[in-house]
Amino acid sequence: MALFDTHCHLDDEQFAGDCAEILQRARDAGVVQVLTVGVTVNSSRACVTLAAEFPEVLAAVGIQPNHCREAQPDDWDRLCAMSSQARVAAIGETGLDRYWDFTPWSVQQDYFDRHLRLAQQQALPCVIHMRDCDAETLEMLTEARRRGPLSGIMHSFTGSAETARACLELGLHISFAGMVTYKKAIGLREIAATIPADRLLLETDAPYLSPHPCRSQKRNEPSLLIHTAACLAEVRGVPVEALAEQTTANAQRLLRARS
Repeated sequence: MALFDTHCHLDDEQFAGDCAEILQRARDAGVVQVLTVGVTVNSSRACVTLAAEFPEVLAAVGIQPNHCREAQPDDWDRLCAMSSQARVAAIGETGLDRYWDFTPWSVQQDYFDRHLRLAQQQALPCVIHMRDCDAETLEMLTEARRRGPLSGIMHSFTGSAETARACLELGLHISFAGMVTYKKAIGLREIAATIPADRLLLETDAPYLSPHPCRSQKRNEPSLLIHTAACLAEVRGVPVEALAEQTTANAQRLLRARS
């Protein structure tokens, strides 16, 4: 069985010094590839470095909406330069967030638009963060789709069934993290059961969102992806091996880094 973790943060300080061990445990658990995702320019640079060091690692470069306010005047140019480097397979994490108020709304919208345009210019998928702002996110994604081809991942999806359908109509993939395994996430599992097989992805969002039954574990990591895979296989009524094969093929088709 081969799994692909399409969203983790290997550069996070919680993983400092033991990435090799983490990736070995991932391999032992059947996780053959991971996408490590930047949230600032420095984080993105660290992700690119990790992707160069470990053959199973790909990088996404971006400034997450809650970090946009911290961006320095030259950060965007630095990020654009990084986006064309080897082993970079996606742009992000980007998007919008109304849950937190770390970044003014207009700044979030500006940076989300920049990321979407950069992804289209580079012909790369976007890794999209959306929290408590489904309508506003869909509006900007729809506008980007009018400009040209759009591909991307709705990261750690927790939106409504209507939002999921709208994202699918725009050509996006839907990714589920550990939250789909939680006891009270019945509605989210119902949505996960309806996603077309060729648009479904898996992720950990490690070191966050540890899945059941490891929720009490302080630090999530890619090796725990099997629990999310098993949960989704059950609700979709398919063998976990088949779900792993399908979601890994989906991720490998979408996330094709430059060599």
